[in-house]
Amino acid sequence: MKTYTYLLLVCLCMNYVSAQFTELPSSKKLYSKKHFTEKKTKKNFFSKRVVPITLIASGILLSTTDFEKSLQKDIRGYAGDEFYLAIDDYTRYAPILEMYGADIFGVPSKNHWFDQTKNLVLSSLLANVTTTILKKEVPKRRPDNSSELNSFPSGHTSMAFVSATVLYEEFKDTSPILAHSGYLFAVTTAGLRMLNNKHYFSDVLVGAGIGTLATQLVYHFDTIIPWNPFKDYKNIAFAPQYDGESVSLYFTKQF
Repeated sequence: MKTYTYLLLVCLCMNYVSAQFTELPSSKKLYSKKHFTEKKTKKNFFSKRVVPITLIASGILLSTTDFEKSLQKDIRGYAGDEFYLAIDDYTRYAPILEMYGADIFGVPSKNHWFDQTKNLVLSSLLANVTTTILKKEVPKRRPDNSSELNSFPSGHTSMAFVSATVLYEEFKDTSPILAHSGYLFAVTTAGLRMLNNKHYFSDVLVGAGIGTLATQLVYHFDTIIPWNPFKDYKNIAFAPQYDGESVSLYFTKQF
């Protein structure tokens, strides 16, 4: 009887030892999982920025080349020397109106309207500062031969892609069609800057890249500034309005 008992204990010990060798220690498993998560996060951070970085790099390589000068000449020849459509002053803000309109009509979004506004302001500031610095540091004459050397990059295009990317980030998970619609206005703005003979192709490429990248970075670090004094107030919304001459604030409350 004792022999059978000893054999049973030996078998149990062998199974226990085997289990210890086949399974990783809990600390090691946690380390492996954490390491994998950090590696995946780092990969996603760079992979999501490929498009804007490619736009900026392409624009830099094309700037002042004979190709873009020839392209601009062809575009202007197609549009006509007298062509000028000032609608690009407004299309760059159209995605912003879409976003606040969707908020007013109750379309689910990623963030509260105050956080949307906060991210929009921060993205605009980052993109505008970058664009302004480049305009001063890279003296490039506009295709219409104006005296100002501030063609590179396009500020209109930069702002248009900030607006479009904010709209995309807010509604990409709840309303994909709405989220992507802002880029139609952004591309239209970029196209009109060339048709109006205000910018070259490289100018709008870099402007688009800066606007997109600035907004993506703001949303990536969004949790750093969690402040929102209006989060506890429900059924209240504010939306800025721009009529071409002045900026006003639209207020709405649901009862």
